[in-house]
Amino acid sequence: MSSLDDLPLRDDLRGLTPYGAPQLDVAVRLNTNENSYPVPEPVVDAIGKALAAELRDLNRYPDRDAVALRADLAAYLGHGLTVEQVWAANGSNEIQQQLLQAFGGPGRTALGFTPAYSMHPLLALGTGTRWVPARRGVDFGLTADEAVTQVREHRPDVVFLCSPNNPTGTALDPAVVAAVLAEAPGMVVVDEAYAEFARPGTVSALAVLPGRPRLVVTRTMSKAFGFAGGRLGYLAADPAVVAAVQLVRLPYHLSALTQAAARAALAHRDALLGTVDAIMVQRDRIVAELRARGHRVADSDANFVLFSVDGDQAVAWRILLDAGVLVRDVGLPGWLRVTAGTPAETDAFLTALEKLS
Repeated sequence: MSSLDDLPLRDDLRGLTPYGAPQLDVAVRLNTNENSYPVPEPVVDAIGKALAAELRDLNRYPDRDAVALRADLAAYLGHGLTVEQVWAANGSNEIQQQLLQAFGGPGRTALGFTPAYSMHPLLALGTGTRWVPARRGVDFGLTADEAVTQVREHRPDVVFLCSPNNPTGTALDPAVVAAVLAEAPGMVVVDEAYAEFARPGTVSALAVLPGRPRLVVTRTMSKAFGFAGGRLGYLAADPAVVAAVQLVRLPYHLSALTQAAARAALAHRDALLGTVDAIMVQRDRIVAELRARGHRVADSDANFVLFSVDGDQAVAWRILLDAGVLVRDVGLPGWLRVTAGTPAETDAFLTALEKLS
């Protein structure tokens, strides 16, 4: 059997491993920031009916522009957004890949403030975009001055800002977004995958979209909606940005079934988003309990918590796994990330954590 070494693979892909967290069969899985609550039965029924209505016409291609779905997403987001300002794809990863295909590419540069979402540099690599890993400050924070200094130095074509940031969980001060927009020569992408979990008073970049054609806000239905298996991400931006990504999107990239399921989920958003407050309670419980036990903990506006451990985090990760709790080793020395799930899952995590003492 041949190996990758036998194929004419691109040199910059050699030696790499695919993105992905371990998918292990353990009692408590808190490593991928999924919503721990299953889809409510009334929503299951509604999605089932929506899918059934599409089955007879699967011999036909879907609406390649997903107009009805985009209209529903615009209505959900509010802020006066219209269908012309929203675009959807198979997860926010595909959205961001399309943005790099349109605004990055060979001879262009993308910049992100690390530690941040680890897919961004991989998306840059896949699109032939040079990646610049700018740095965050003390305790993973990012000030407007720190951000502007690094943007001014590198003059990137695309800047990624995560708010709330993954893996740290903290939302950005709106002043950071404003300062980067004022300085950056190209596109500014604010990844708001966890926005629905933000603490009260957190300002979304959606509020400053009008009149800023180089600003893009990306979101997902995977987390707060509990729709990770449905794979639906989207962006809000100036209509010109939507026109640009349509130049690079694959034909009929969103199946009729995906569009139908997502529209049914959006129609029942109150039921699906009903778990957000419960998850936030567990997140805040985890933060408070870990700090009481002496761990350093990053402030979280997401559905996960980044916390410190003594010694090698890989060893701590294994101890927790052996206790039946799977968390995420994101590669930060001395830190692990845990998803906030159900009360029972939080109980199990906090009990397993005692084994690190």
